[in-house]
Amino acid sequence: MQKVNDFLLMLDSHIGGARWFVFLLLGVGLFFTLYLKFPQVRYFRHALKVVMGKYDKHTDKGDTSHFQALTTALSGTVGTGNIAGVAFAIHLGGPAALFWMLVTALIGMCTKFVEVTLSHKYRDFTKSGQVSGGPMYYMRKRLNVKLKNGKVIKLGYVLGAFFAAATVISSFGTGNLPQINSISNSVFATFGLKQIITGGILAVLLAFVIIGGIKRIAKVTSTLVPVMALIYFLGAILVLAYNANNIIPSFISIFRDLFTGTAAVGGFLGAGFAFAFNRGVNRGLFSNEAGQGSAPIAHSAARAHEPVSEGLVAILEPFIDTVIICMLTGMVILSSGVWKQKLPNTFQMADIEVLDRVFDDHNEADMKILSDFMNRRDTLPLFTGNLHVVDGKITNPLTILHARSVAENIRVTSEGKPLNGDLIVTHGAILSQTIPFEMTGRSLLHSAPLTTEAFKKTWLGDFGKYIVSIGLLLFAFSTAISWSYYGDRAMTYLFGSKSVFWYRIAYVVGFFLASFTDTTIIWTFSGIAIAFMTIPNLIGIFSLHREVKRTIKEYWINFARENPDEKIPERLR
Repeated sequence: MQKVNDFLLMLDSHIGGARWFVFLLLGVGLFFTLYLKFPQVRYFRHALKVVMGKYDKHTDKGDTSHFQALTTALSGTVGTGNIAGVAFAIHLGGPAALFWMLVTALIGMCTKFVEVTLSHKYRDFTKSGQVSGGPMYYMRKRLNVKLKNGKVIKLGYVLGAFFAAATVISSFGTGNLPQINSISNSVFATFGLKQIITGGILAVLLAFVIIGGIKRIAKVTSTLVPVMALIYFLGAILVLAYNANNIIPSFISIFRDLFTGTAAVGGFLGAGFAFAFNRGVNRGLFSNEAGQGSAPIAHSAARAHEPVSEGLVAILEPFIDTVIICMLTGMVILSSGVWKQKLPNTFQMADIEVLDRVFDDHNEADMKILSDFMNRRDTLPLFTGNLHVVDGKITNPLTILHARSVAENIRVTSEGKPLNGDLIVTHGAILSQTIPFEMTGRSLLHSAPLTTEAFKKTWLGDFGKYIVSIGLLLFAFSTAISWSYYGDRAMTYLFGSKSVFWYRIAYVVGFFLASFTDTTIIWTFSGIAIAFMTIPNLIGIFSLHREVKRTIKEYWINFARENPDEKIPERLR
């Protein structure tokens, strides 16, 4: 598993984790923000009216209402990214990472407006009236290149097929594997129910829902999304009220170290600007999916006579998902202080690095060395050899890092009893052993367990963990439901409707298996899958920027004609 994770990390460092990907994502969003004169601000109030159905017509075609399309798309975005993803970003980049998540969302509001508008404009209807849409359709219809001699280079067909294939992969990497993995780990930590049991039960429920198609999915998600948001919101407010004295210092910390990086504090070994920037943008994209091209697939099913009206609805998604929910989670984690505290932890092998000497994280010089190593500014010799374990304790004089912190009070057990024997280590990684073992101790937490600890810092005490478990279960399960629809639309595009049955089986099986798979590998894979979807979509919408502007202009002309009694402010035109 360590070798698999190392390969995925190498791949991610050249794609989703690379600087060029971050600049492409933000660059395209910033271009449209300026080119269309800040539509995410100018059209925000109008978007609220559209989503409430004020301008609907009985002749509108589609499978869902504006609100159902919004909640379906939101259920695809509001998931582990809001609970586990925010915690993971802060764990990697410190408080400043939260700022870059917010920036990604504000720019992403415009990106999502554009991609949904184009996808809705070029959606297809089957003979039975069912809708199929998404970026692959506008790519196929609008991105082919016609040469002067009359020949056509079918670039749109290639990009469309690549995007659809990436959507299928990302339905596992974004909507399936990390969702159930976070659910099962959270349920195990809260209720002690084994991950495989949680995975089995929810896999059966998932199969029942997705067989019903988009109409059943929309019905389920339009109920789940408001309920889960309310439960989570109330729990977060309790934590913030309990830690009221820390709210202002925590808010300031988001901006204080923006361009310098976060210094080492407590068990946190520090994070440089580049790490905070990259991870904040990356996790922001994972959370709100702006530019990824997933939400347009859900919005294409909406009943609307104007593609721009559905694009306006999509503006609300990154705002609700990241600006409200992610910010709330981030403030809970920061104000509680748990992000920099070492807490009891069950170690995951992919998170472990064994160093070839002893470091003391209470020593300023050692902290500087470890910080440079953690943030890839320097290298350290890694241990290769055997770890000698006597009565559950490692006797070698060396330091073990877990979750980007110096691990303490390490205990090694096998089937609940202290281990006596050797563990084989190569280049800092503990290899698979012939005897099953478990390693526990104190270290930093990340992902869902970190958010769970933060929610305990309230008058509810340990009962706070139930809010995270229930919220995560509803958030992540609804995300898995929505992404199954994205994947089956992509399969239909690539191989026809008969392939959907087999895709759904693979989706449910993958959902079950990921419930007891290593979390770190799952998150690394998700970052790669996101990038493969996002790149062709960003290229596509940028190529059609002039058409987007024309389409918006036509929308306001038609809107004025159809609503003569409604005065249109000059700022909207």
